[in-house]
Amino acid sequence: MNEERNVVYAIGAGMGTKGLLTREAQECIEACDILMGSRRMTEAFQNLGKPCFCEYRPQKILEYLTVHPQYRKCAVLFSGDIGFYSGAKKLSQVLEDAGIEVRFLPGISSVVYLASRLNVSWEDAKLTSLHGREEALIDAVARYEKTFCLLGGDQGREFCQKIKKYDFPDVRLFIGRRLSYADEEILERSAGEAEPRELEGLVTVLIENPRWEGRIRRRPKDEEFIRGNIPMTKAEVRAVSLAKLGLAEGAVFYDIGAGTGSISVEAALSAERIRVYAIEKNPEGIRLIEENHIQFKTEQIEIIEGEAPEVLEGLEAPTHVLIGGSSGKLKEILRLVREKNPYVLIVIHAVSLETLQEVTQAAQEGLLYDPEVVQIQVAKARKLGEHHLMMGQNPVYLISDGGSK
Repeated sequence: MNEERNVVYAIGAGMGTKGLLTREAQECIEACDILMGSRRMTEAFQNLGKPCFCEYRPQKILEYLTVHPQYRKCAVLFSGDIGFYSGAKKLSQVLEDAGIEVRFLPGISSVVYLASRLNVSWEDAKLTSLHGREEALIDAVARYEKTFCLLGGDQGREFCQKIKKYDFPDVRLFIGRRLSYADEEILERSAGEAEPRELEGLVTVLIENPRWEGRIRRRPKDEEFIRGNIPMTKAEVRAVSLAKLGLAEGAVFYDIGAGTGSISVEAALSAERIRVYAIEKNPEGIRLIEENHIQFKTEQIEIIEGEAPEVLEGLEAPTHVLIGGSSGKLKEILRLVREKNPYVLIVIHAVSLETLQEVTQAAQEGLLYDPEVVQIQVAKARKLGEHHLMMGQNPVYLISDGGSK
């Protein structure tokens, strides 16, 4: 150990009781000059008689160490394991930028602990957290047989609302409360039985779904969607459109003129960490999008009612945009999304020559850089008597442009 430098040990302290610390972590805590972390983490070690600073925010810890250079070896305690949804990563970045060495000591996460209490494996489960994060919990529950989720504070109400809204009749919840403490409690509930008060505070939940889909880039059939009287983009056009968009994890996607929401739904099904804004001005379309997004359990979709470009103003910058309907405001929409992100990837659907004319004008004005135009003509067989005739659908023009440079 280099004694000429300050060293901070980021220690995974398990769930908070000393009995779950590794021997290495125990020895390090005993040898350090000061203990830091949340009050719940540090109170278990008050009998050591060491100075304590109840703080877990990296910048505050740096400020404290700068004012108190006498503390050469500092232990910062984090709940669970320092590599699993932990603040240790951010602490390391802040302190190492200031020239302070940081060393990691692992701990036992609440997921591992709860799995052992339930006699189940966790290597085949999806691991998620709603504690200070935004993740697609419903997508995970639909996609995987087992999902572990970390909750914190008053997120019990949010969790219950989500799990009940998307209708999981056979899902079972195993709720771990005060894990490792004397008053530890593990509750088993159905998705409909869980109460917000049972999920308050630091809670770990195992969610088991016997009807898990295991979906990989699922492509729904047209007949799976709730249709109503709103035109819907057909499966073949959806497939080519999404191929042109090339959506990836972390994408921010505007579906402008979303109609029934078929493209929004399929986009959301293509990736876990994607944010989809389904923009539609028709009230019936809004209703259908809501019904379809619940049916397909696509939590990543946020429905925006109103007309573009006005309703786009307050949204985050997009990485991808599909314009299925512009109500004659194509150039205004393009101008706004280009202002938000000059390199946004855009796909435009055109079913009329007037829309193609708007596209040409937009390109002449520099709103489209180097557009590619593809015409799709789909025909499907239909049985008439003893024969099958190919019935043509209306041709669709796909104009794609932009993307990262």
